[in-house]
This record gives sequence, C-alpha cells and structure tokens, in this order.
Amino acid sequence: MYSTTKQSRAFGIDEAVGVTGLSVRTLPIPKPAPGEVLVNVRASTLNYRDLIILEGNYYMPIPVGRIPLSDGAGEVVAVGQGVTRFKAGDRVVNAFFPEWIEGPFTGKYSQYSGDVDGWLADYRSVAAEALILIPDSLDFDQAAALPCAGVTAWSAVKGVKAGDTVVTLGTGGVSLFAVQLAKGLGARVIATTSSDAKAQQLKALGADETINYKEQPEWSKRVRELTGGGGANRIVEVGGAGTFEQSIKAIAVGGQVSIVGAVAGLQGKVEFMSMFMSHACYQCIALGSRQDLEDLARFIAEHKIRPVIDSRFAFDDAKLAYERLMTRNVFGKVVVNH
Repeated sequence: MYSTTKQSRAFGIDEAVGVTGLSVRTLPIPKPAPGEVLVNVRASTLNYRDLIILEGNYYMPIPVGRIPLSDGAGEVVAVGQGVTRFKAGDRVVNAFFPEWIEGPFTGKYSQYSGDVDGWLADYRSVAAEALILIPDSLDFDQAAALPCAGVTAWSAVKGVKAGDTVVTLGTGGVSLFAVQLAKGLGARVIATTSSDAKAQQLKALGADETINYKEQPEWSKRVRELTGGGGANRIVEVGGAGTFEQSIKAIAVGGQVSIVGAVAGLQGKVEFMSMFMSHACYQCIALGSRQDLEDLARFIAEHKIRPVIDSRFAFDDAKLAYERLMTRNVFGKVVVNH
C-alpha cells in the first residue's frame, strides 16, 4: 500500500529554453478522483516532440510548470470511486490522447505535457479510461515506448499485407517500430539510414534491404531498383518536406505514403505531376486512439516483438536523457526509470 504522507518527485518546465528550463520539485501524492486511478510511474520515454516542447517550438503554448513527457508506464496503487477497469497492482500504460478512445481523429482531445501534466513524475492520477493493461511479455521500460512512437507506427502500417514492400526512413522510434510491425505483418522492409553501422542494426531488427541516404540522396531510385521498378506499397514518411519528394518518387501506383513527421526539416518542394501520377494515398497520421494502443499491444504480444531501447537514465538524470535524444544519434527509445 502506498503512503499518503510520501511526496512525489516531478520535473516541470519552468521556461522553454532547453534542458536548463527543467527543474525537479516535490509535490503531494495526488488522490484519485472518481473515475481515476493513481499510478506509481515506473518508466517514461522521450519522443522528438518532447525536444520541440522544451525548446519552445511546439505549436501550442506550454504553461509554466507543466510536467513533461507523453509516455509512461507503471503500477496502479489506488482506484477512485466507480472504477472497475483496473485494480491495485495492475500494470498499465497510457494512451497518448486521454479522451480519444476509438473512432476517427477529431483534433479535439487534450494531450499530455501540453494541455495536461505529463508522466515525468513518480505518481500520476489519471482517468482509468485513458489507460490499458501492459501485456505480460513487456516490462515497464518496453511498455512506456508504446504510446507515441509505437501507436504512430502501428497507424502508419495499418492495412499492409503479406508480400507488400514497406519503406522506413532512418532509425527514430517510429521507424524502428515500423520495421518490426511491418515484418510481423509479413511485408518486405527497405530501410534508409545514414551509416553502415546502423544498416547492420536495422538488418538485425528484420529489415530486408537498407539504403544509405547519405551515399544515395536520391534513394527513390534504389527503391525502384529493389522493387523491379514498381515502387513501395507503403512508405512511413517521418522526414517531412526534406524527404517527401523522394517518397513521392518511390511510392507504387495506388500505394500509401503515411505522413508522420518532419524530422528532416520543413523546407522542400513537391513535384505535383509526380504526386498526381502516382495515384497514391497521402495519409496524415494523427497518432492513434486507445483502441489502436490496445490493438498494438495485442499484436506485439502475439508476435513476440520487443520495443528497442537505446538507453536508460535514472529519474534524477532526466536532463541527461533529453541530452541523449538531442544528439539525434540514437537507436531506439530513451527511457527514464522512476
């Protein structure tokens, strides 16, 4: 049983100026309201989004003192009135959007570390409906990798069939999940990367072919070669404007480019006729619902997939975790252990 007299550590964003704007403070452990559960957070993970928020470049304002991080996993230690979904002792992980349970994206949901406090704290009291049970096959660190990167990748490859060719870009969290999930769906995976060393890691993860985009900046040509001229059935486009032109040139007729992010920059060009003639679907991915998270967790358990962990940091060293992700030279998720 948790102690009501114990205090909870939490990091807050005092100023959006980078890691120097983060500070740790001590807060009372919250009491779960009706419909809520109190979670003893055991692990949280960082995403590229968290860097943007901390640097003051996010599209929405971040209140002073907001607790960061959108992804957390832990143990339920108390339940509020009316909660039947969970009991004390259950291992849980959060959905990225607390109110998006299922159905199409409406854009009207709150989000952690933006509208509401995030998971870089010892204890969080949240709506029971915003959580799911962690599969027995995953530990807390692995489960904490699912809410943002995992679900985004799941939404990006949804509908891929056995025998399809999927292209992933780079070695960020979404891309690594996409490799694993696409292979689980029976697809052939072509992964782009910046180094031979990472190419070997990608192949060990399941990628069938790799392309060094530094050596072959027009990597779409190589994709065409590897597909007999037909192109890829699905491209998980995490680069944004900086890579979009190549994705257009690499996609098969009737394929889908899943537009996930813009880590390669916001400046670029679109060859309209190439895009028009592809007869492809250009689908913006708005992460996913709690139902998507549940579907992902079930698929991962069935296919014995293990989320890739790059590094782990103690809670008090959370700033070092941010600095690790800032190097942009990671392979897998950066975890904070609570």
